[in-house]
Amino acid sequence: MRDEAAVARPERDDYYMGIAFAVRERANCVGFKVGAVLVQGDRVISTGYNGTPAGIRNCDEGGCERCANPERFQSGTGYDVCICVHAEQNALLSAARLQLPAAGALLYTTLQPCFGCLKELAQAHIAGVRYRHPWEHPDATLKTQYLELVELFSEGANSAKKGFSQVFTPDPREAWAQGRRRAASDTGHPKQLPSEREREAGGPA
Repeated sequence: MRDEAAVARPERDDYYMGIAFAVRERANCVGFKVGAVLVQGDRVISTGYNGTPAGIRNCDEGGCERCANPERFQSGTGYDVCICVHAEQNALLSAARLQLPAAGALLYTTLQPCFGCLKELAQAHIAGVRYRHPWEHPDATLKTQYLELVELFSEGANSAKKGFSQVFTPDPREAWAQGRRRAASDTGHPKQLPSEREREAGGPA
């Protein structure tokens, strides 16, 4: 007989981040592997992982020139010619193709969204973002602009479901997801830096 006391039911954040981890397994980018899940009304409406568009050779098969030749680009540049679609973008696009309304939804992603993804999430009226691993643009002077976008997720009604925050669901596949473990971004998603809480704890939670 199942021992109910021994089986802890996961909190919602851990539950949905666990689904994002599972989605990430399909990622084919040679850089960081990322998974994302859109949740509307406590139900998953779409998922996405990063990689080349359908019909294009996979990134890990040489399909993306930007990812295959990082030495040609300075850190923080060339995102416009990277053919890979980010996980958050794919989640939004999947919802649109299925004609599922994403406005007001929560996004769970294994890596904090980059500039491009964050502005698209804001424009799509996503209510809140939950991410596992932190992200920082290599150009520190852009931090203020990034934080302006973050503030868009803490406005409006029903604020309890809004916001932009890190969750600490254990990630057993973090090392694999870091791909080639470059010190700087090569696909718009830089190295996964430990948060202050993680540094104080001596490593990822």
